Amino acid sequence: MEFTEKTLNSQMVYDGKIVKVYRDNVELADGHKSFREVVRHSGGVVIVAFRDENTILLVKQYRYPIAKTVLELPAGKLEKGEDPFEAAKRELEEETGYCANKWTDLGYINTSPGFSDEKLYLYLAQDLEFTQCHPDEGEIIQAFEYKYEDVLEMIENGEISDAKTICGIMRADMKRVK
Repeated sequence: MEFTEKTLNSQMVYDGKIVKVYRDNVELADGHKSFREVVRHSGGVVIVAFRDENTILLVKQYRYPIAKTVLELPAGKLEKGEDPFEAAKRELEEETGYCANKWTDLGYINTSPGFSDEKLYLYLAQDLEFTQCHPDEGEIIQAFEYKYEDVLEMIENGEISDAKTICGIMRADMKRVK
């Protein structure tokens, strides 16, 4: 069985600052016609930052779409043409005030491939030095230090439900074990 779809035409129905939304007419592998609603996003970065072997940095901020304050890993949107590694360094300093001397590429994740092309690049940041926080305009955010075991417990009990944070912790854990 073939698992492909051919785009017949594509129409942008929304052009926003962060996302663009398209309605695409497609032909399925079996010849039937259908449509897809697709959110296009420039992508982003997620940083798993360890201050020491057992202390991890999380940020707290209000997330309007889910109407609640969440704990999550430092993260941010890629600017047009921006290198993901450079974005990770920028976001870590903006959101936490830290710079890292040791970086490990943890790969990437597709956040919601059923309707979006968003790709998040994951990085492990270690050997941190504090500089100064520089949050983006309109961003109210605060960094906190947590014991790694406490973060795992917060994931297990549902206190942390942010998918990028859970994936980032999992990838970092797998890399740190090796």
